[in-house]
Amino acid sequence: MKIPALPDLTKPMVFFLGLMPFALMVVDALNDSLGPEPIETLQFRTGDWALRFLLATLACTPLKLLLHWNAQMRFRRMLGLFAFFYASVHCLVYLALDLSLSWQQIVDEVPQSPHVIIGLVAFVLLVPLALTSTQSMARRLGRRWKKLHWLIYPAGCLGILHFFLLVKTDIREPLFYGSLLSLLFGIRIAHWIRQRRRTDRSIPASGSLPSTRP
Repeated sequence: MKIPALPDLTKPMVFFLGLMPFALMVVDALNDSLGPEPIETLQFRTGDWALRFLLATLACTPLKLLLHWNAQMRFRRMLGLFAFFYASVHCLVYLALDLSLSWQQIVDEVPQSPHVIIGLVAFVLLVPLALTSTQSMARRLGRRWKKLHWLIYPAGCLGILHFFLLVKTDIREPLFYGSLLSLLFGIRIAHWIRQRRRTDRSIPASGSLPSTRP
């Protein structure tokens, strides 16, 4: 008798782990365990997780290039959507809890806060990436899909700059995130340069074409 194969629970486990930080924030909020500045705590925690998931998304391809790992590529889209989810909650906490969704407060405060403007621009860059994350959109856009999704790098840079301007004094964490992003970007650039060199070497020079005499 053939034993039926067990279902693959890897993706549900990753999804569960991705939601765990949000669940813990909800529990802390319900138990009034967010400290003396609960709104600020939520802003920092949601922003941290948005950056962490964004960097985890960007790490998938460099891991494949350096270590020839492919398993993590199955979760790249999910990780990217979690980055967008936590960035959305981060913006919502600021607009709904900090500014009370007051249009007058938004108009008065946002233009005076460079870190807020930079953070909002970073979030806006993530929106088209989330909307085009499906396989059907990737097929529909073709080569343009890859070019569009390079926006994740400027979004990451702006997100780290937003964090850097927000903390002002203790810059160790944003500096760590920035160093990691630079490393991941450098790996991609180095791979692109190697590919270009291989392509250039495979094209024979015009003066060395083989003879075609009969």
